[in-house]
Amino acid sequence: MPSPSLWIVAVTTPAEPGAKQVVLVEGLRIVIGGRTLVGLDRWELREHARAVVLGPSGSGKTSFLHVLAGLRAPDGGRVIVAGHDLAELTETRRDAFRGRHIGYVLQSLHLVKALSVLDNLRLAAFLAGNSVPDAELRGLLQRVGLEDRTNAPTFELSQGEAQRVAIARALVNRPVLVLADEPTSALDDRNARSVVDLLLAVTADRGAALVVATHDARIVPFFDHRLELGSDR
Repeated sequence: MPSPSLWIVAVTTPAEPGAKQVVLVEGLRIVIGGRTLVGLDRWELREHARAVVLGPSGSGKTSFLHVLAGLRAPDGGRVIVAGHDLAELTETRRDAFRGRHIGYVLQSLHLVKALSVLDNLRLAAFLAGNSVPDAELRGLLQRVGLEDRTNAPTFELSQGEAQRVAIARALVNRPVLVLADEPTSALDDRNARSVVDLLLAVTADRGAALVVATHDARIVPFFDHRLELGSDR
């Protein structure tokens, strides 16, 4: 087997006393095109943890997030989220588990453009089988600075506004884990800082662990855990 890329834990801040474990990864291997891109013996995150995953395009960052979300099975090892081994869940149960416990901010956002901002959040709750009062959804939109865009169709939004909707949508079901893929891609310094501040603040409000995959070195200082995906050695 080709040697795995190296994950280097460069910064790790101890968890708060009593914080519950959110993620446990053991013996993880991700193989793409016959090449082992990710090799990670053990990695753990607890409530309120803020982790950044670094690496250039094609280094396996998105695949790693997909494995944490249960969208892709690892090629070795196991991933436990909120006490559940994702490999032991059926596909249907894994989908339901993801909807209720994992929030995902995709790089391409994937908002439903024909729906309003509020209806995108309502849809996220409905698909997870949750009943979330509109007052709570409106409060979440206020938290991300979109209280005046509640009824706007998402196709009318700016890129920055759409990104904020995607962040709010990821938090609708009060997940224990929030994943974000390249959330500051193509943003200038001011807007990149704004997005990072928002992600950190709203996940802290909910007590969720946050994992951001990026190649953007500007945002690294804001995280207390760092995993760096390097080239084969």
